[in-house]
Amino acid sequence: MKHDQLLALEAIVSTGTFRGAAERLNKSQSAISHTIRQLEEELELELFSREAYRPALTPAGEIFYREASRVLRQMQGLRSTAARLRAREEPELTLAVSATMDLDPLLPALADTGRRHPATHLRLRMEMMGGPIARLMEGKADIAVASLDGVPLDDVEAEPVAEVTIRPVASPALNLPAGSRALSASEMQGHVQVVAAGTGGAAHEQSRDLLPGGLKWTVSDLAAKKKVILAGLGWGGLPDHMTEGERRTGALLPLNLEGFPLRRTMIFKMRRRDQAIGVVADELWNRIGTAMPA
Repeated sequence: MKHDQLLALEAIVSTGTFRGAAERLNKSQSAISHTIRQLEEELELELFSREAYRPALTPAGEIFYREASRVLRQMQGLRSTAARLRAREEPELTLAVSATMDLDPLLPALADTGRRHPATHLRLRMEMMGGPIARLMEGKADIAVASLDGVPLDDVEAEPVAEVTIRPVASPALNLPAGSRALSASEMQGHVQVVAAGTGGAAHEQSRDLLPGGLKWTVSDLAAKKKVILAGLGWGGLPDHMTEGERRTGALLPLNLEGFPLRRTMIFKMRRRDQAIGVVADELWNRIGTAMPA
């Protein structure tokens, strides 16, 4: 049994066809078919049923594939370990972080890493919506810190590090109806909802917590969003850590809205399984979350 046979098996299952596997592995379709046939002959098992248009795993193939996937992950882990052992300090390290997250708990890890590895240029990218995971999967970030929304979980390693609470707020100047009852979407339609643009592409633009039929302004980042809301020009959801002082003084009021619940989101640190992480990135990875609130 060879590594390339297991890779071919995984590629066929992932893409759904022998042709898709050939394109992924940059081989001919006939080579992929020959590789799988050799594996089946060696195992004395039929892994795929070829009666339908698309190859389907047989019951024996399903069991074998689960074990093969586990072996492939272990081999990838061994390769990553070997790469770290060979590696020197990276000249540059990029961390892509969700803009909704409070940076304060993350700064000690960055400071310590910077002190220990002064030759490594640390880049910190604050991203909106699906920006962090987009940068990670594009190869433009070594580590992403964000929610799991839209994350290809089979392709990344993820560990929880913090929680972010987003709540809708508005300035008293907006003159919203007073009282503790939930305000309906129709009552909010005449007031501008302020949203921040995503940085992960069209697929990651804000889609939930948008009130239907209402006015909407889009701003570039959360700092601009907060200023617009404070000025009484609209309302919107902001992380609690950004509005704590203003909610305490009354400069911003928490809203009870139908269709926009208080939202608590778990934040994870993430790195790609298929890329060897460097010495400095591995050290930073291990530090992120160790002193951060759960």
